[in-house]
Amino acid sequence: MTITTFTGLGLNEALTAKLADYGITQPSPVQAECIPAALEGRDILAQSQTGTGKTLAYLLPLLQNTNPDEKALQGLILAPTQELAMQIVREAEKYGDSLGIRVQALIGGAAIKRQLERLKQHPQLIVGTPGRIREVLALRKLKLHTVRTVVVDEVDQMFQLGGTADLEHILRGTLRERQLLFLSATINPEIRKLAGQEMKDAVEVGIEPEHRTSKTVEHVYFVSERDKIDMLRRILRHYDPARSIVFINNTSEIAEVEAKMNFVGLSAGALYGDADKTVRSVTLRKFREGKIRVLVATDVAARGLDIEELSLVVNLDPPIDSEHYVHRVGRTGRMGRNGLAVSIVAPKEEFIMRKFSKELGIEIRQRGMYGGQVVDPQSAQGSRRNGTVAAPGKKRESGKPGSGEALQAAETAGARHASGRTAEASPGRGKPGPSARSGKAAPKPSASRKNDRKKTDGKNKGAPRWLKEKQSRS
Repeated sequence: MTITTFTGLGLNEALTAKLADYGITQPSPVQAECIPAALEGRDILAQSQTGTGKTLAYLLPLLQNTNPDEKALQGLILAPTQELAMQIVREAEKYGDSLGIRVQALIGGAAIKRQLERLKQHPQLIVGTPGRIREVLALRKLKLHTVRTVVVDEVDQMFQLGGTADLEHILRGTLRERQLLFLSATINPEIRKLAGQEMKDAVEVGIEPEHRTSKTVEHVYFVSERDKIDMLRRILRHYDPARSIVFINNTSEIAEVEAKMNFVGLSAGALYGDADKTVRSVTLRKFREGKIRVLVATDVAARGLDIEELSLVVNLDPPIDSEHYVHRVGRTGRMGRNGLAVSIVAPKEEFIMRKFSKELGIEIRQRGMYGGQVVDPQSAQGSRRNGTVAAPGKKRESGKPGSGEALQAAETAGARHASGRTAEASPGRGKPGPSARSGKAAPKPSASRKNDRKKTDGKNKGAPRWLKEKQSRS
């Protein structure tokens, strides 16, 4: 019989009541697997899709096993980025306050002096980034010999960001009997090697590892031959999400994208690793509150962030590999909600989408924008060959402008048709002139007059208006 309640998993009444206050009554699969093992003190290596509730899977048993009467550090949670660490701090305070558990953040980019002052309050749980925690350890302001549980969230990015040395140094400062939990959406051989060295009889949790992306996320891509940013504007206008994240690869381009989105009336903010921590915190807070609808970000925002009503993720630049794609698109479609992942690629980048589709075992369909509607490009091309442009719920007659190539073709045809009418019509009345009625072509200017005009234009090029007028009168 499958356990489907938090009480059945072993959580106490205080935590289950708090979960119910936030509308959480049933555990997700990863929570059902991790919580009982964590409450028993077992080491855990967990791999699960993004947006499946991994944070609560380790946080709830950690809080329950923490003694609020003991004024000593008992739990340590490590996160690879400042944003993810702050999110964990908020969740820990939300569920830990009612239990009397003090939580403190040790996060890089913030004033270390203030953090050292707060350590004097003897927190039972610390959430931080590896670099800042190692810095505090070097100052001898923090001791880890009382820590009973260490959690490493998004452990694969910890390795990618070069935090392996900091992580190993921190683990060496803890007791060998401590409990260790590694969690991530992707587990590579390096992580398994470290887990084998540091863990004892670990419980492996793999929630549908063959499905690395959420089943509730739809994956599409658009091919843009010219201006990707204009394509982004059209996509955001069409889907009109309450909140969306736009990922780019190069920090140097983030200001341009942010400025152009704001210029066209789409309130945007930027989030990237080199920004000041205060600026990043303010930007993220405004995004959560809905004051910013479009968050232009590098991969620093792709890990672990859980934003409500985030229904659209756009890759303005394709991710560097399929693992980064998993973490980017994992910002939407969380906890069973529907989401949409859109990638904008140049024609020469189209093979990347096919590669990701094959590696991840998902379908990434191509879509196009025609007449303000999102359509299948193949069906649209077939309809245009038959004289129509297909769009969802409507058909366009030939000659009516759509967008993109269809609009340009219509404008070109219109210009040719208009020029033909102008040549045939007589000035003033719009009726055919004598030449048209007689079927004869209008007389062409002689070659000598053309040459004289070219010479005069060449001499007058760059001359002031009064001199040109004087020469023409003379």
